Amino acid sequence: MSISTRINHIALVVDDPEVALRFWRDGLGLALECTEAVPEQAAEVSFLPLGESHVELVRPTTADSGLAKYLAKRGPGMHHVCVEVDDVGAMLERLKAGGFRLIDESPRVRANGTRYAFIHPEATSGVLVELYESAR
Repeated sequence: MSISTRINHIALVVDDPEVALRFWRDGLGLALECTEAVPEQAAEVSFLPLGESHVELVRPTTADSGLAKYLAKRGPGMHHVCVEVDDVGAMLERLKAGGFRLIDESPRVRANGTRYAFIHPEATSGVLVELYESAR
């Protein structure tokens, strides 16, 4: 049975990463680990380590992406919580069998081999949840 192991990151959608970094990096003193493009999500993501997890600042890179529409409708702020699991596919099967609404019924795979999937906020009391499995 697949299990959840930890919070991998919390993701904040932002329209200007530099404004957000002013608080997270300059105010709280978190280090900016890296910023990378995520073309499959039409996003640029900045990672700031916090303990065993990260704060992830996500900026849409196109005006018509789902992320850009989310930002336009709700403004900057909390986007999703990412829970690390040992097997994304098995967790999706478990959730589907339990009747939970999924956005992804099978894992997506990033270029680096990371498997991930999203759970619909309807199933989670209103929070978009990402399941994340590190590349093996």
